[in-house]
Amino acid sequence: MNIYDYAIQMEKDGEAYYRELGRKSNHEGLQYIFTLLADEEVTHYTILQEMKDANPDATLSEKEKDLLDSAKNIFAEMKEKVAEMDFDLPQADFYRKALDTEEKSIAYYLEMSEKVESDEHKAIFKKLAAEEKKHKFLMEYLVDFISRPTTWLEDAEFTHLDEY
Repeated sequence: MNIYDYAIQMEKDGEAYYRELGRKSNHEGLQYIFTLLADEEVTHYTILQEMKDANPDATLSEKEKDLLDSAKNIFAEMKEKVAEMDFDLPQADFYRKALDTEEKSIAYYLEMSEKVESDEHKAIFKKLAAEEKKHKFLMEYLVDFISRPTTWLEDAEFTHLDEY
């Protein structure tokens, strides 16, 4: 399997996992975030396929920049309704697995950016790594967001900690 086939398969696996997380989620905001992430993985593997087919015009779209803004708005809405939400720790484990996958993707794309000869492909692999870093950031935030109610101590002695 060449580097493009491997990367394409990674992105397809990521898409399938995010769609699965979306189906398992009982919150429409999370379902939306996972759909956005899955759709971005589709964009990534389409670009990788174009690179593999030696398409010199392969580029990432500008819509990638909107992901963090969209997610920020959803997390703001979720924060207002956190008392109504029911998260369990096994759910957090699913998100940790996605976080681990994003970390591996970042490392792979950075490694591949050093191995390919084409400057255009080097740039695209670096851009893919940057996009995966956004996904990693979202997953870190999500894990923290849903884990915090189980680890947060509400006590006068702990008032120096971040507000929840």
